[in-house]
This record gives sequence, C-alpha cells and structure tokens, in this order.
Amino acid sequence: MDTSSQLLLGALLLILSTALLLGTKRRDGRRRLPPGPPAVPLLGSLAFLTNSPANPEPLLRRLVPRYGPVVSLWLGRRLRVYIADPRLAHAALVESGAALADRPRNTAFELLGESDSNVTRARYGPTWRLLRRNLVSETLHPSRVRLFAPARAAVREALVEKLAKQAADAGEAAPPVVEEFNYAMFCLLVLMCFGERLDEPAVRAIGEAERAWLVYGFTKMSVFFVLPSITKHLFRARLQAGLAVRQRQKDLVMPLIRARREYNKKRIEQQQVKEEEKETTTTTFQHSYVDTLLDVRVPHEGGRALTDDEVFTLCSEFLNAGTDTTSGSLEWIMAELVKNPAIQDKLYAEIKSTCGHNYDQEEVSEEDTQRMPYLKAVVLESLRLHPPAHFVLPHEAAEDVEVGGYTIPKGTTVNFLVAEIGRDGREWDRPMEFRPERFLPGGDGEGVDVTGSREVRMMPFGVGRRICAGINIAMLHLEYFVANLVREFEWKEVPGHEVDLTETFVFTTVMKKPLRARVVPRRRVQQNK
Repeated sequence: MDTSSQLLLGALLLILSTALLLGTKRRDGRRRLPPGPPAVPLLGSLAFLTNSPANPEPLLRRLVPRYGPVVSLWLGRRLRVYIADPRLAHAALVESGAALADRPRNTAFELLGESDSNVTRARYGPTWRLLRRNLVSETLHPSRVRLFAPARAAVREALVEKLAKQAADAGEAAPPVVEEFNYAMFCLLVLMCFGERLDEPAVRAIGEAERAWLVYGFTKMSVFFVLPSITKHLFRARLQAGLAVRQRQKDLVMPLIRARREYNKKRIEQQQVKEEEKETTTTTFQHSYVDTLLDVRVPHEGGRALTDDEVFTLCSEFLNAGTDTTSGSLEWIMAELVKNPAIQDKLYAEIKSTCGHNYDQEEVSEEDTQRMPYLKAVVLESLRLHPPAHFVLPHEAAEDVEVGGYTIPKGTTVNFLVAEIGRDGREWDRPMEFRPERFLPGGDGEGVDVTGSREVRMMPFGVGRRICAGINIAMLHLEYFVANLVREFEWKEVPGHEVDLTETFVFTTVMKKPLRARVVPRRRVQQNK
C-alpha cells in the first residue's frame, strides 16, 4: 500500500472513530457506558481485528486489568459487556435478575431453521417458563431421577468394564479416558431422553450426528453473526451444508420420538398389563423426557401441542447440554486425583469408611455418596478451579441496567468471566491450588452457595433465573461416577504422559493434553486379602 493510501485509510478510521464517539455521546447523554478498547461504526472494536470474537477470553484477560471488572466490546453494532467481579455478578444476575434474564437472538441458527423454543435459548417469557418447568419437574426432579438409577448402574458397570479391558490390553500405553467418559454420559442421556436402551452402534451414530452439529455451529456459523441479511447470500453453500448436518440429526432422532409416541399410545390402550410385567422389560423404561414433551400444551398459544421440530430441538438440547460438560468435568476431577495421589488416598479412605461392611457391594450407591463430605469437596473444588465453561450462555438486557456505576443499555449482550470469578484471589486462599479441604468446616469455601443466590464466589452452573436446570443431576452424576471410579481403580500417571492441566477451548474448556491414566483394579486386591 502506497503512502497516500495509508494516509487516506488512517484519515477514514479517524473520522469513523470520531463519529462513533460523538454518536455515543449524543445517544447516551449522561449514561456512563462500561469502558473498553477503541471501536468504529459497523466494524466494532478494533481489538477483534486480531482476536477471535468466538473466544474472547484471552483478550479479556488483558483488558480487565486495564479497564476494570466491567468491560465493553463492540461486535458490529452490538454492544457486549463482560463482568469479572463476583459481587457485580451477583448484583447483575440476582439483584437485577429479571432485567438480565433474556437471551439474544441467535441469527446463525435461525438461518438453519432451528427453533429457539428450548430451555437454553428461548426468550424470557411464558414459553421459556413452560419448557423449563416441564424439564425440572417432570424429568430432573429427584423422584424422576431415581427412576433412572438402574440406567446409571448399567452405564457405570459398562464404563468400569471398558476401562479395565483397556488397562489389560494397553498396559502402559493407556488411551485417553475422556472418550469413554463422553460415551458413558451420552449413553445415559439417550436412555433418559428416549426411554430406550439402544445398542452401542446406535448410540454412537446419534452421538456423532450431534457432535457434527456442534462442530459445524462453532466453526462455520460465526460469519452470520454480523449482517446476516448479506452474509446468508455470500455464504449460501455454507448454509446448505449446515442444513444437511441438521437433517442427519433428524434422520436418527425423529424415528425414536415417533417410536416413543407409539409406545405410549399402546401402553394407554393396554392398561390391563400388570405393573410387575411392565417392570421386567430390560430395554424400555416407563418414563422418558420425550414422554413429557409429547404431553406439553402451550396455554398462551391456544393449548397447542409442541411441533415435531420443537420436540426434536428440545431432545437435541437435552443430549448436548449434559454430555460434554459432565464428561469434561469428570476428566478434570480424575486428572487432579492422578496428579494429587494423597487427595485420592483420602477420598478412597472415605469411600471405604462410608461403605463399611458393605464394601463388597456391587457399587457405591447414590445414597452412599450423600454421606461423603470429602467427595463433595473434591467435586466442588474441581468445578471452582476447572469450570466446564469459562462463560455462561449470553444474557441480554431487557432494559437499562446499572451495574458497578455503569449503565448497561437495553439490548446489550452481557456475559460473565466464570473462571476468573472462581479463581479470584480476594475470595479464595491460594486460588490456583487444588485444595478440596477448603470446602470442609473451617475452610475458606465452607458452606459456599454454588447457586449464587446468597452471594457469588463461584458460578460453574451460572446464577440467577437462567441458572443451569441440570445443576442437581450434574452434581449427582459427578459424585456417583467419581466415587465408583475411585473405588474400582487406583488412578496413576502413565510414564511419558504426565498430567498436564493446560486448558483449551472446544465446546467447553477441556484439557489440551487429554488425560491418560494407568488404572489398577482395587477390588481384586481387596478380595485377595
């Protein structure tokens, strides 16, 4: 580029920057917007020229020390505000919860024809309340969750067998364990969703289709975040490819939904079937998430039933929301136990002490885990230090909101630095150390409110009205599987594959170097004593 062109470009940027500043001043009057790096109209924050808007965390880690705990960034004409302070997070999500309970429109997924009538993305209103209430009360309620105890036991048994076989076959060349964790969690959610115990090829086919959808959404659809009315024409082939990925999902999931509808119809027609005969089935469960969706009626829309497309979207959400988050958290916990054998030994001692004379029972039951404070402390400490997502799903301000002396204008996208909040040195002693004891009596995390209703010190499940609906079942699954995996095996480092806690972002925050562990069966040793 010659000198005159450079001067012209510089002058243009200066004019645009000045116009933005003047326009902001006129538009906002006496409102004090959160500070942030320079921005220009249409383009947005200049920092995004060298940093990905899809993963702003590295940029924000540099901006927070400079601008403070509330930072603004412009993406095109949309303002995004990020909050990194736990007290301000509580003020925003709890004290001003209703004003920040909405979700921004996701134009990228709308272009692919996906309904926003689901729990995570629905606008704050009657449809969201209906869908969330159905999920929480009809599937995630403790009384319903107990119905799936046999499913959890079957998945746990299969996982233990796979890990033992891998250990015997691979020796020191242990493969990454996260693949087996991921399959186990997905298999469990498929059963809870459709009420049917599918064979492994069928489960893996659905899992591959769901993952392909996530990969496509995260890697190919960001071009539609800015000026979608134009980019949808410029990238028409990309949209068509996305529609093909979505159709693959439907081809696998819709037959299961239709089969469940027919199953329920026949069950109603055959009321004379004895209850004990119903319970002898080994592949079909009497309750599923799909059952509840087929029964939902939308009262504010004339009492209509959910469409097939809405049921499909909700099922896909159910499967995806609890798979990577739980399997990734399970990997982080086991990695910390491998890296800290003294903590693993202490947890193992609690398991033996709690199970007592029943140690030779088939599993550590869900009831047993409720009597293990150190187990809960291990899980909480991992969630604090390694939250599965370093941001919550984005919120949108339904009205102007005052936070920390700044005005967050109506329509602004708001998010929170979850990892930074959980590692805040003002809240936690030696925050980067893995110390489960901090959650025991006398520790700096004693009695912590993980829901954030009283105060925010960690928020791995979000906080406020849009807190993760699956918080309780996620804790149950983590405690149950960690207890049984430690009971069954001693987890050791593999020479040449030492534990590396470096993070990387995929759909969630995962280990950049997946965990490889040498698992040594314990029960065989116990039986030989």
